[in-house]
Amino acid sequence: MKNAWKFPGGLSEPGEDIGDTAVREVWEETGIKSEFKALLSIRQQHGAPNAFGKSDMYIICRLKPLSFHINFCPHECLKCEWMNLTDLAEADDTTPITRRVANLLLYGHREGFEKIDLSMRELPSVHRGLFYKLYHKELPELYENIARMD
Repeated sequence: MKNAWKFPGGLSEPGEDIGDTAVREVWEETGIKSEFKALLSIRQQHGAPNAFGKSDMYIICRLKPLSFHINFCPHECLKCEWMNLTDLAEADDTTPITRRVANLLLYGHREGFEKIDLSMRELPSVHRGLFYKLYHKELPELYENIARMD
């Protein structure tokens, strides 16, 4: 959809982590500094005409703003502004995925983000000296070390 409200986004650089991509894209498009908090959802799509012949995964992250003054990139955006999530979810000129994510964020804001967030844990890989990032719902403390208890 052209001329529709949407969240900032873009392609990852080779070797760039999901959260780093989200933070970079928000900065490039809006001038807002932010911090990665959690992964919210993933859209997977095949056969999209602008996906360079690849399957397309659109990963939606929840970020915490560290600045609030907008200095948007006119090459990437026609307009950029802070919006109330309810207004965004109800706007006629928004993309379906943006509407869905706005509703998801409203739910998280009202009921607690632990109900929607897929948080990230960095864990040691089986390959010496390497680490990987695992995104999942938070485990209750009791289950963090349950294997050690059995």
